[in-house]
Amino acid sequence: MKRSQPSGAQKRKKRKEKEEKKNKYRAAGEGTSSSAQGASNTQATEARNTQPASVAFVLTYFNVRGRAEPIRLMLKDQGKEWTEITVTMEMWQQGALRESCLFGQVPKFQDGDLTLYQTSAIRRHLARKFGVYGKDDKEASLIDMMDDSLQDLQTKYFTLIFQNYDTHKENYIKELPRHLAPYEKILACNKGGFLVGKQISFADYLLLLLLQHHQVLSPTALDNFPALQTYRDKLSARPNIKAYMESDAYRNRAISPNGKQ
Repeated sequence: MKRSQPSGAQKRKKRKEKEEKKNKYRAAGEGTSSSAQGASNTQATEARNTQPASVAFVLTYFNVRGRAEPIRLMLKDQGKEWTEITVTMEMWQQGALRESCLFGQVPKFQDGDLTLYQTSAIRRHLARKFGVYGKDDKEASLIDMMDDSLQDLQTKYFTLIFQNYDTHKENYIKELPRHLAPYEKILACNKGGFLVGKQISFADYLLLLLLQHHQVLSPTALDNFPALQTYRDKLSARPNIKAYMESDAYRNRAISPNGKQ
């Protein structure tokens, strides 16, 4: 008996079913591959994000507080450890270290493969890294303004210490209330308890040190500034700062290399 041949319509129907079946398997395969790839990418991203940060901080400076102390104070308050390379006058006078420094001066700061000079650049770098540069651009600009003014005061102080201590100390102390008055006003107005906003910034570390150093110079320097006294006490009571300032490392480190303070 002769077998009947499928009609053209039946052939087209079978081809269509076969093609649909093939597309279904292909789609399933691509979906599985895409999901696996997505999961793999997610796992890789999570692995990168959860890996412990191995940050190697290295500070090179003399064994004095000087310009490096605001850097040390910020690192300590933020719970960071660092390696310190202590520069002696003999090392410095030999010249090799000075010549290796980009601008012929220290502090020098290394953050992994990044090497920085200039105290302000180092402090701002760490402030961005630690989130102590204000909550937004407006606060960051105000913090910059505060810090620039504090650096002006620090320059006046260093000029006295290094150049004309014996002849200008009395007049410097007489003029000091005029230099402290703006910060008294700022802190009295800012109920957040810091120079700017409601959280500590890198400028606050410098102000705290300047207040303490000026009280060494003149123990009565803050007598007429209640807001500055409250501010000093508040920052000094922060656990990491308190522990650091009570340590031998801090107490035995002179403010300046010439012993004047």
